[in-house]
Amino acid sequence: MTTHTLMWEARATEGRGDDLLEWTRTRATELAGATPAPLRTELFQAPQDRVLCLTWWHSDDAPDLPELPEPPAELITRAVHRWRFESVEVL
Repeated sequence: MTTHTLMWEARATEGRGDDLLEWTRTRATELAGATPAPLRTELFQAPQDRVLCLTWWHSDDAPDLPELPEPPAELITRAVHRWRFESVEVL
């Protein structure tokens, strides 16, 4: 079975990285309760107040997978970057 991974990445306005992380955590928790629900969700922080959320999904759920929305404009410096990946191989 193929697994799809959705990548969501945002950059917070200066000094708002923790706020953006908490906003993302709340939305990711809501997404975990959705139907379909992701198999797995991980949140990451990086320099420059970046927040990354990865979600893994069964292929049967694609292409209509729910995604995290855009955060409030006051939390971010630019539009969210989003990519969809399809698993090729697990080593």
